[in-house]
Amino acid sequence: MSEEFSFLKELGTDRSSLIKGLQLVQQKEGYVSDEAIEAVAAYFGMAPAEVEGVLTFYAQFKRIKPGRFQISVCDGTACHIKGSPQIQQWLEAELGIKDGETDAEGRFSIQVVACLGCCSLAPVMSVNGKVYGNLDRKKLVRVLNEYRKM
Repeated sequence: MSEEFSFLKELGTDRSSLIKGLQLVQQKEGYVSDEAIEAVAAYFGMAPAEVEGVLTFYAQFKRIKPGRFQISVCDGTACHIKGSPQIQQWLEAELGIKDGETDAEGRFSIQVVACLGCCSLAPVMSVNGKVYGNLDRKKLVRVLNEYRKM
């Protein structure tokens, strides 16, 4: 096993620890890469296809490397009523990506989430955990331009 995945040793090699192992990989990498699938499969003595089957079954696992700036768009009730579907459309138009995707430069990722817990600021999005509320198109473009400069 490569040194990069040596942290799996803390779990033991019992297959019942597979999900925990995949969670650790995602925590460290931000997603589960093809290389990680190979390493995890070898570590637990499984075929890569078996590991891939677990990954595709559970929605918690990401197979696409997230962008440097991870945008979460709230689609909770308050945000939805106040325009989160339009926020999503504007983001898609500005960045050329959809929910669950990362742009070609690896700069931005978009993820629609159930709730960010900022209902009084609806509609809301966050970038790497920093919340931006009361969004309109002008404010959204201004926020994106701030991150484009970084």
